[in-house]
Amino acid sequence: MSDQLAHGRHVYLDYTGFHPQIEDVATWMLDLLLDAAKESGVKVVHSHVEPFDGVESPAGFAAVVLIDESHITAHSYEEKGWLAIDAFTCGEHDPNDIADRLHMSLQYSCPNLQLKGRRCVGRFLN
Repeated sequence: MSDQLAHGRHVYLDYTGFHPQIEDVATWMLDLLLDAAKESGVKVVHSHVEPFDGVESPAGFAAVVLIDESHITAHSYEEKGWLAIDAFTCGEHDPNDIADRLHMSLQYSCPNLQLKGRRCVGRFLN
């Protein structure tokens, strides 16, 4: 599908080897998402992170940053070392810029991190 038919773009990143040596990894990840959003020039309207202790849900976290153009999220399965990130914008900002910033920050802090897939799709097709 052509980008000309899409009003927005959605970038998906999938990682393995996500084992940062950071005490409060959920809050740290939310801070990374917020920094990437602000550095990319998008307007943040709300953010939240929910750590999961592995009792009622698998150990890990879910983090979300709502932006005026859509959202940025991160989800982790701590025991498996899996991390999924997505960035969706439907305005003038490029979600690839957000994804690139996050990827660089993650590589710096997680030397064993491996990007297993990256995909960008058109959204709000018309």
